[in-house]
Amino acid sequence: GSPIPVGIDVQVESIDSISEVDMDFTMTLYLRHYWKDERLSFHSNKNKSMTFDGRLIKKIWVPDVFFVHSKRSFIHDTTVENIMLRVYPDGNVLFSLRITVSAMCFMDFSRFPLDTQNCSLELESYAYNEDDLMLYWKHGNKSLSTDEHISLSQFFIEEFSASSGLAFYSSTGWYNRLFINFALRRHIFFFVLQSYFPAMLMVMLSWVSFWIDRRAVPARVSLGITTVLTMSTIMTGVSASMPQVSYIKAVDVYLWISFLFVFLSVIEYAAVNYLTTIEERKQLKKRGKASGMYSIDAVQAMAFDGCFHDTDVDMDLTGFSDRCEENDAPAGAASVSNVDTPRIKRKRSLKGNVGRIILQNNHVIDTYSRIIFPSVYIVFNFFYWGLYI
Repeated sequence: GSPIPVGIDVQVESIDSISEVDMDFTMTLYLRHYWKDERLSFHSNKNKSMTFDGRLIKKIWVPDVFFVHSKRSFIHDTTVENIMLRVYPDGNVLFSLRITVSAMCFMDFSRFPLDTQNCSLELESYAYNEDDLMLYWKHGNKSLSTDEHISLSQFFIEEFSASSGLAFYSSTGWYNRLFINFALRRHIFFFVLQSYFPAMLMVMLSWVSFWIDRRAVPARVSLGITTVLTMSTIMTGVSASMPQVSYIKAVDVYLWISFLFVFLSVIEYAAVNYLTTIEERKQLKKRGKASGMYSIDAVQAMAFDGCFHDTDVDMDLTGFSDRCEENDAPAGAASVSNVDTPRIKRKRSLKGNVGRIILQNNHVIDTYSRIIFPSVYIVFNFFYWGLYI
C-alpha cells in the first residue's frame, strides 16, 4: 500500500559540548514518533490511552529512525530505559525516547574565533525508503522546541530550525531526511583576554626599546628577545587547542602580524646598532684615535661593562670595571682620586640629565620608528576588526 506517514517532533534538552578538535557536538534530546497502526486499536469507554514501557517495543512494529553522521549515541537507562509507548483507542501511537547523541559538524575555522558555526542533526529511516515510510515534522516548524536554559560556555545559540529533504543512495533509492539546524556564534571575550590582548601588550612592549638609549645593548636585546619568545608561546597555546587545518584562521593572521611587528623591532635595533658602530668609528678615525688597530668604541665598551662611555674619553679593556664602580679607594691614593674626579663628575652630570642625553643619543631610525610602528599597527587593527566583525 501507500507509505506509512510517521510524524516526528523533538525537544532539545541540552547541548552538552562542542569540540573543535573532533569537529562534533553532543546533544541530549527527547525524540517522539507519531503514527497510526490499526492493529493496536482497542475499544474502551474509560481509558483515553494506554501507556507502556520499553518491554512492549520488541513485540510491535516501530520506525527504525537513526542519526546520520552519528559517532556515538545511547538511550538513557537510569533507573530504567527512558522509553515510553502510548497507544490510543483509534490506533494512534506515540513512541518517545530520551537519547544522547554525538554527531559530526562540518566546521569552517577560517574566521576563528570570530566565527559562526552551522551544525545539524539529521534523522532518517535506515531500512524503509520513501515508498515504504514517509518521515515528516509533526507540527511543521513548531515541531522543534528547546529548553529555555540551554547555554554554552564558548557559544551563543542564535537559532534552532527544522527542515526536511531527500537523500539518495545508489543501491537502495530515495529516503526522507529531517534536519535539526542550529547556528552557534562564538563568544569573543575569552579569546580577547587570552590571545588578542596579550599580543597587543607584547607588541606595545617591543616599542619601549625605541625610547632606550641605543648604546644600551643588553637592555634592548633582552627586551626584544623576551617579546619574541612570549609571542611564540601565545601562538603555540592557541594552535594546541585547535584542529590541524590546512588553511589560515583569523587568529593566525592577527598573531602572525603581531609577531612580525615584534620581530621587526628587534631587526630595527640591529640596524641602529650597526649604523651607530659605523658612525662612531668614523668619528674616531677623524679625531686620529685609530692608529693601526681601532680602539674599542663606546658601543663595544658597553657590551663589556654595561656602562655608558663618552667617546671623548680614551677607553681600554683593562679599565672597564674601574670606570663602572664608584671610587671607594682610601684617601691616601691621591693620584688615583685626582684622575677619577673628572670622570665621577661626568657620571653625576649624566645621572642628572638622563632624558636630554637619551634624546640626543637616539638614532634617526628610532625617531621614525616611534611614529611608524604604532601608526601601522593601529591601521592594521582597524582593518582587521572591520573585516572580521
